[in-house]
Order: sequence, then C-alpha cells, then structure tokens
Amino acid sequence: MNRPRRILETPAVPQPVIAATGLYVPPHSISNQELVDAFNAFVASFNIENAAAIADGTVAPLQPSSAEFIEKASGIKSRHVMDKTGILAPAVMRPILPERPNDEISVLAEMAVAAANDALGRWGGDKSDIGAVICAASNMQRPYPAMAVEVQDALGLSGFAFDMNVACSSATFGLKTAADFISSGSTKAVLMVNPEICSGHLNFRDRDSHFIFGDVATAVVVSGSETAGAWRILGTRLKTQFSNNIRNNFGFLNRAAPEGIGKPDKLFVQEGRKVFKEVVPMVSEMILSHARDIGVDPRSLKRLWLHQANINMNEMIGRKVLGREPRADENVIILDTFANTSSAGSIIAFHTANEDFAAGERGLICSFGAGYSAGTVFVEKI
Repeated sequence: MNRPRRILETPAVPQPVIAATGLYVPPHSISNQELVDAFNAFVASFNIENAAAIADGTVAPLQPSSAEFIEKASGIKSRHVMDKTGILAPAVMRPILPERPNDEISVLAEMAVAAANDALGRWGGDKSDIGAVICAASNMQRPYPAMAVEVQDALGLSGFAFDMNVACSSATFGLKTAADFISSGSTKAVLMVNPEICSGHLNFRDRDSHFIFGDVATAVVVSGSETAGAWRILGTRLKTQFSNNIRNNFGFLNRAAPEGIGKPDKLFVQEGRKVFKEVVPMVSEMILSHARDIGVDPRSLKRLWLHQANINMNEMIGRKVLGREPRADENVIILDTFANTSSAGSIIAFHTANEDFAAGERGLICSFGAGYSAGTVFVEKI
C-alpha cells in the first residue's frame, strides 16, 4: 500500500532590515584652533627644553601646526570628546577619564546605552524581540566581561551578547552579522552598538595625526519585520587584507615586554599616504563588484554613507562609484564636525541624512580601515 507523500513547506527566510538607528554625542567639542593652540604650546616648550640638543643636531625640532593645515589635509573643523580639559592642557594632552568601580557601568557601555535608547525609542518595537546584542567598536574598555553583555544587562535584554573588533569597519561587520542572525532565524531582532572614545588612543603630540579622531556612540536595530520606513538590506559584503599601515600595538602582553608600554606604537599610528593609495582603489572596486553581483546600478544610488576618515578619500571613492563628481547631498560628509569616529562614522552619516528618501530609493553604507578591512551594505527604503 502506497502512502501519500508529505510535502514539507520551506519556511520563508526573514528579510533583514535596518529598523532604527541612534546617536549619542559627547558633551564637549574642540575646534581646530583650540587643538592647535595646545599643540603649538607643547611644541614651543619642547623646543626650548631641548634647545641644546636641537642646536647640535642630536634632536630634531618639532614643527607647529595650524587650523588651516588640518582642514586642508582632512576636512575636519572640530570634534566631540568625552573630556576636553586634559586634551587641551599642554602638559597632559590626553583625555582624563577616571576609572569607575566595578559596581558602576563603564564609560563606553554608558555611551552605548545612550545611543541604544535613542535607537530603541525610534524603533518602537518590542524589546523582548531583541535576542542578541553586538558591541562592534575599534577599542574595547577591557577584555572581559564583554561590553555587549554589560549593555545587554543595563537595557534589560535577554539572549546573547558579544564584542567584535574590526577597527573602523566594525559597524558594517556588525551589520552583516546581525543580518545573518535574522536570516537564519536565530532571533527576531538584533541591537548593534558602536561606542568609540577614539581620543583615548590618539597621540595628541604627533603633528600628523593629533587632529584625526573624535568620540561618539551609535546604535542600530536590525530586525526581520519589514515595517514602513525601515531599510531593506539588499546585500552585505566583507573584505580583509593584512596591512601594517594602520596599527595600534596596545594590549595585555605589553606588560610582559621589557620596554613596557611607553613606546609610541601603543597609540594610533599610520602611514597616511600609503593608506590613501591602497585603500581607495580596494574599496572602490569592492563597492562596484558587489553592486554588480546583486544587480544594483551604482549610478542610481541616491546617497553614499561612507566611513568618515578623510574628505579626500571619500570624494575620490564617490567619483569612482558614481562615475562623476558627486553632489554634496549624494556623498555625505559629517567629519567636519565629528572628525574620524572609527566604526561609528558611516552610521552617523546614515543616521543624520536619510529622512528625504522615498520608498524604493537606494543607498550604500560603507566602512574601511585598519586591517585592511572593508564592509559594504546596500539598503533600500521600504
């Protein structure tokens, strides 16, 4: 006797969407001129103290900086920071952020929670649907417990949480991870946070880089519910390629090294010209090939939300992707007032410049940085 065959229906794969974003901006802002005044005061003091060694050629004199040089080199005019007084004190030139006791929330987690609450308020969904929290950032306050778990606890969320670090590309790597969790049915919604105190790893006594970074925190809710106003994730792609041209050697093994942690490479260091020359073509080709593979005409993109590292890099990538000179509203620049905020930069750009999109219009979130690493996320307004 033949029994009728059972036909099993394949469950629909949830379509991941960016449901909401959030932003936390630190309380202090530093203009280029304020930064230059502090830096030049340090330079003058150094050159006076080392006058004899400079005169006999054993020490090279330090060169002063200018607000005009900074803006021309980077496009940056100011930056937000968690502490201003320590950075602008020539004898200190670093943020002063006292360590908190273990029974208080850590400063990076506190920033992440503030950005998350902004995103959750804009989302309006059920917090119980969030089954995963990802803290994707360039610097973690400690190895463990994970900041993501601390944020999860502070927000009263359940499920699982973990930290991930891919330097300036952390947010797009986090978005892909969140989208994959949604597509696989692991959870209904994911919260990704990107707290960045970039001023903490910056050498404010280095003329070539002392102006680059700022502090901020962003958050993104990724869900599987295609509600009106959300952003359908059309495709995500990641790429890494090893390079020493951007590096930070600070880590737990520094205390085991005979020289300790006093070397300059324990802060942010880069070979700027090499980075520009190598990253721009890598990222441009990645964007174009990804668009081609998912059937998106890059010239039809309404907006690019690129990593905010350097205005010259962004402008060149914009020209290569769109095939022409982008208009100001097509290639969003926020680094003039935020500076480079590492993983958060492309998310700030997206968060602050997307309200004019109509349903069906498309854009690109893209990040790139140390590693080298890069991530592309094509989105469409629902």
